[in-house]
Amino acid sequence: MKAATPRGNATRLLIVDDSALMRKLMLSIFSAEPDFEVKTVRNGDEALTILNDYEPDVISLDINMPGTNGLRCLERIMVERPTPVVMFSSMTAEGAAETLEALSLGAVDYMPKPGGVTSLNFGTVAAELVAKIRMASKAKVRRSRGLARRLRERSTQPAARKRSSLASSLKLNGEGVVLIGVSTGGPKTLEEILPLLPAAFPWPIVVAQHMPANFTQALARRMDKLCALQVQEVSRPVALETGNVYIGRGDADILLRKHGQDIVVAPIPMLPQHVWHPSVNALVESAQTILQPQQIIGVLLTGMGDDGASSMANLRQQGGHTIAESEQSAIVNGMPRELIERNGAEVVLPAGEIASQLIAWLVHSQGD
Repeated sequence: MKAATPRGNATRLLIVDDSALMRKLMLSIFSAEPDFEVKTVRNGDEALTILNDYEPDVISLDINMPGTNGLRCLERIMVERPTPVVMFSSMTAEGAAETLEALSLGAVDYMPKPGGVTSLNFGTVAAELVAKIRMASKAKVRRSRGLARRLRERSTQPAARKRSSLASSLKLNGEGVVLIGVSTGGPKTLEEILPLLPAAFPWPIVVAQHMPANFTQALARRMDKLCALQVQEVSRPVALETGNVYIGRGDADILLRKHGQDIVVAPIPMLPQHVWHPSVNALVESAQTILQPQQIIGVLLTGMGDDGASSMANLRQQGGHTIAESEQSAIVNGMPRELIERNGAEVVLPAGEIASQLIAWLVHSQGD
């Protein structure tokens, strides 16, 4: 193992990767950053051996390693010494599924691992990597308290709880829609909300999760196994129906549009005026052009930046309902904090209480 000279109050980074070239490249990048102290190890077993002695502030962890692989190492880290972790994974379908499992276990973020890594092509992702590691070092790590296990057990229940036979299209004069915006830390946070909604939840839900395209498809499949509601990725225009959750395809934007008397959600090429995609602001603004504010509930969850804050603040000012995730639970508090600071949050709640609030507004109130 290799270590840089300690630098006082520097951020301690532990790099875990079985590739000698990757360790060398990452050590070179972060040793040049004045606010980092760096140590590298070759595998998960070595990482766990020094975890409590080195006391890292943040860990970069390769998923595919011999011996104790990244996922098993992550499980142990989250039990023995919860620490912000950024996973390195491939961009394949299998890599996406493994990455989502890592995020569910407690990893803060992930970084696609370049294929055929060389010192030349790795330099193209260096700035993004440093930004992700630096952000992750400040992120909040939350224990799942057994939630992930309970959700996996729930996913084995019969599919009869799905509500497809009761679904109906959302009309322009119908009830309304729930719009969720989320970024870094989103998959784990969504697992604390969507699976708690009943099959009889009366409004469709549209999710803008900042994530690459093949990852959103894997996310939709994973969430569909965990939820009573039907969950699908929006890869083509589709009419909104009750009993459904629609996750916007990554590397695109999604908008609500009129189609006769129906409302459809449709993917479009990324809009250049927006920084993050699928853009939460674009989604909410499109909904406001065809629905009354009272027909829209906006929910802004964990993530860096301010995507969704301006549009949801405007929605609240016009009479719509909005929820911001509280700092208490937000892995990265940027997006919900921006909504709160703009006086756009009607309710501020930890992630674990958001489903109950939605049910109180839309299920219990209709039964009164």
